[in-house]
Formats: sequence, C-alpha cells, structure tokens
Amino acid sequence: MSVPTVSARPAARHGWAQALAAVLTGLAVMALAAALGLWAAGATGLPDAAFPRVVAATLVTSVGGSVDLSGNAGVLAQTRAGLTVIPLSVTVAGALVIGAGFLRPLRHRAVASARELAGWAARIAVLWLLVLIGLALGARQTFAVDVGNGTLSDLTGLFDSAPRVGFTTDVPLTVLFGLLWLAGVLLLALLVARGAPLPGRLLRFQESVRPAAHAMVVLLLAYVVVALVAALITAATRGHVPATFAVILLGLPNLAWLALTIGLGATWNGRVDGPFGLPMPHVLDVILRTPHVSELSLRSLTRYDGRWWWLVAVDAILLLAVAFRMAARSPARIRLWQHAVHLAVALALAVLMICLTGRISAHYGLSLLGIGDLGGGLSGELFLRPRLWQAVGLGALWGLVAGFLGGLLAKGVRRRGEVDGP
Repeated sequence: MSVPTVSARPAARHGWAQALAAVLTGLAVMALAAALGLWAAGATGLPDAAFPRVVAATLVTSVGGSVDLSGNAGVLAQTRAGLTVIPLSVTVAGALVIGAGFLRPLRHRAVASARELAGWAARIAVLWLLVLIGLALGARQTFAVDVGNGTLSDLTGLFDSAPRVGFTTDVPLTVLFGLLWLAGVLLLALLVARGAPLPGRLLRFQESVRPAAHAMVVLLLAYVVVALVAALITAATRGHVPATFAVILLGLPNLAWLALTIGLGATWNGRVDGPFGLPMPHVLDVILRTPHVSELSLRSLTRYDGRWWWLVAVDAILLLAVAFRMAARSPARIRLWQHAVHLAVALALAVLMICLTGRISAHYGLSLLGIGDLGGGLSGELFLRPRLWQAVGLGALWGLVAGFLGGLLAKGVRRRGEVDGP
C-alpha cells in the first residue's frame, strides 16, 4: 500500500467540497442571524410574503452590497426614500465562520506557497460569487404605503395614486463589494491567525503585523462581548426584549464600536427626525432628536449623564490589555517604540474601518399635489456620520501610548527569542 506524500495532502484538503462547506456554513450563519433579528424586529408581518426577500437584502447590505429604494405614487405624487446601513452583527458572524473555514485546511503548517493560497481562496471566491448573484437577484420587493386617514388618503383614492415603495439591488456593485469583502476577510484571517501559513517571502513581516492585527481583532470582539452583556442586562431589567434582541442580532457591533470611538474622544454628527429611532441606549435618541445636526461625543453624553465617563475607562483597560498581549506575543527584540508604532497603526486602521462601516443614513417622504410636503408622519430622517480624520488621529494617539505602556508591562514576560543567561 502506498503512503500519500506530504505534498499531495494539501491538494487533497483544498478541494471544492471543503470550499463549498466553508461558504455554505458562513451563509447559513449569516442568514440565521439576519432572519432571527428581523423576526424580533417584527419583519415577519410584512405583506406579500416579503420576509425571505428582506432577509436576502439584509445579507446583501451586510457584505457591503448595494440596495436601492424606489417609490412610485403616480404622476401627481412624489415619493423619496434612501437607506444606508450595514448590519454588522450579520457581517461579523459571517466573517468569523468563513475565515475559520478558510484556515481550517491550512492548520498545522508553517509555510504555504502563494499559488496554493491563491488557488484555495479562488475556489471560495467562485462559490461566493454565485451566492452574491443569487442574493442580489432575490432581494427585490415592492410594498404599498399606508397614508392613514385624512386629506392625503382621500386624494390618493381620488387620483388612484396610492404610493408604493420597494427595494432592488445593484447586481454589479453587490458582486464587486461582496468579493472585496470576502478578500478582506480571507486576508485578515491570514494576518490574525498565529498558526496560519504564509509564503516564505512574507514570513519576515509576521513578527510586526500579526501581533498587532490579532490585538485589534481581540479588542473589537471584546467590545462586542461587553455590549452584549449590557444589552442582556437591559433586556432583563427594563423590558423591550424583542427590540433588544433585534439590535443584538443585527447591529450590536454598530453600537459597540461607536462607543469605542467615542471613548477615544471621537465626535459623530447626526440627527433623528420622524418615527425613526435608535432602540438602545435611549440617550442616543435624546441627543440626536433635535431640529439641527447634533454632536454625539463624550461631552454631550456626560452632559446628559455623568456616568458615561466609564467609556474612557473601558477603552483604557481593554487597550492596555491587548497592548500587553501584543507585546507578549512579539519577539523579544522588538523595541518599545516599535510596539507603540505597531499598535498606533493598527488602531488607526481599526477606527477607520469603524467610521466607514458604522455610518447610518435613512430617509423617506411623500408629497401629493404639494400636500404633505414630506412632513409629519409621512417623512423621517436618520443619519449618523463621524468626523473621520479626528477619529483616526485620536486612534493613532491612543495606540502610541497604549503600545508603549503594553511593551513596558511585557518586559518581565518571557517571550519568543529570549534565552537564559549564563
């Protein structure tokens, strides 16, 4: 009986069956999170059996795809609507599962050729492309808008111009951004996982990149865990259980990472108008529901309730912990200033990612013969956007300080590259 050679084993592992399992498992986890979150939010009551298509649209937006809202109320009426939000709970769940599926056949190996890694990633990408096309084509629906009673209702009946709104997907953009999302997930998985193999020419970079990248992933996930505990306590003590679980399953990282940046000193600008609202915490809705654009910052939060200063303490504790872990996982020859620079760059990039993915924008309105003028209960607006470069700069500054202090704390820890003295 012949024994398979070592070189043949990776090829056997990286087959289409393994790629299909990784993609389908990731898709199933994302669909489950989206469906349960939308169910908790009450989306099962949508007309025309639209729930599966709304789930598909949620999956599209979770990977950066484009969903366009449209309105039609006849020649005498005017509607407008728009929505830009990424349900990061679904995004994170899919990224963790697909990243783990990508790394699984590569475990227990020190080196892999660039060709082998590219081939394995290409199999996953081809199958993911088919998933993206299917989701983009399935995420299409139109709904009738209930204008209630009164003048607008009478006029819509008189002119047979009942308003309808719907959503469709931009298939090319969805495919493009969905594949970019997948590439980012696979690349981050290789950067973060300590045991993942790299091509020989890139091994020298892992000492500076991997500990810092791993520290950022730990920081972001730790903040999600803290937010999860806070959400569960809120659900148990204050009620609103369905709304709270909808937030957990759809947008918990959105709120958790928003709190992370605010604790660093970053400022977000926003406004809430109409029936839109931010379900938790309530203070966000209070601060942003003003006639003009408001600032959401540590100063505005503590003006409402002084206990929000704890965001600074949580940031400091978690950053110092991951900085220590980064330094302890780095070779002993890495100097203190290098630890500081590595964490500064990593935290600045993490904050940049949060600012780009955490933006929220939603609006809708209806006007008929100039009546309604997009106001009252027939319109609403919600937006939240960061002061980008201020947030990135603060992230770099915090990273410098935390990286230096973490390196100091790790000096007494035995690390790779150290040898015993005579």
